[in-house]
This record gives sequence, structure tokens and C-alpha cells, in this order.
Amino acid sequence: MTPSHIHVPTGCCRTVTEILSRVGDKWSVQVVVQLGAGPKRFNELRRIVSGISQRMLTLTLRGLERDGLVQRTIYPTIPPKVEYRLTELGASLLETVRALGDWAIQNRDQILEARQRFDETGGQGTETFFNSSDAA
Repeated sequence: MTPSHIHVPTGCCRTVTEILSRVGDKWSVQVVVQLGAGPKRFNELRRIVSGISQRMLTLTLRGLERDGLVQRTIYPTIPPKVEYRLTELGASLLETVRALGDWAIQNRDQILEARQRFDETGGQGTETFFNSSDAA
């Protein structure tokens, strides 16, 4: 396997890093997956997303809304009903998240075996060394 480079236009690196940080964090992924099944209210999401605090769910939803991935709808009822749903952009992210999940499931055993080998050797013996004569 040879190294490859992704060309990122100058000035985009920071933005790409910020976006990947948002869409790749543990809570955002779980919220996006849950909203993929349809609109949800805040407390419903809080019950479904195991371990998330009220504050973290609020921050996650605000971040996803700011990035255009989630739409918040407020219904004029007493008390007000607030629903969250994926936007079209959020639905496109869901496809990628599902593909990544499928990849993780397909490669789970190999990853667990690699972890075990690494742990058994104390992290030794997995290095490969670059030989400049191999580069040609």
C-alpha cells in the first residue's frame, strides 16, 4: 500500500477539521442515527441516547442545528412542543455514518485480534521500517 494525499484547498483545512470534529464526535453520531428513524422530541432523544446528559444533548443539538444537519421545529402548544429532525444534509451524513458502522461491524473481529496482539506484545513488534531503496 502506498501513501496517498488528499488535496484540500488552502484555508479549508481548519474548516474541514471543525466539521469532522462535529460529525465524528460520539454524541453527534448517536443523535444523527436516532433522528434517522424520524423526528424526536428532546426527552425522547435523552432516553434513547444512553449516557448523554441534558446539557450535552442540548449542546449537541445546537451544534448540529448550527451546521445545518438538524432542524428544530417549535409547535405553538402549551407547553410548547419542540421536535428535532434531520435536514437533507443531515440525512446525507446518516448514509455515511451507517456505512462507517457497517465497516466497523465487518471488521470488528480483525480489530479485536489486532488489539489483542498489540496488548500481548506491550505495543512492541508492530512497527514497519521504511527502506528508501524500496521507494523506487
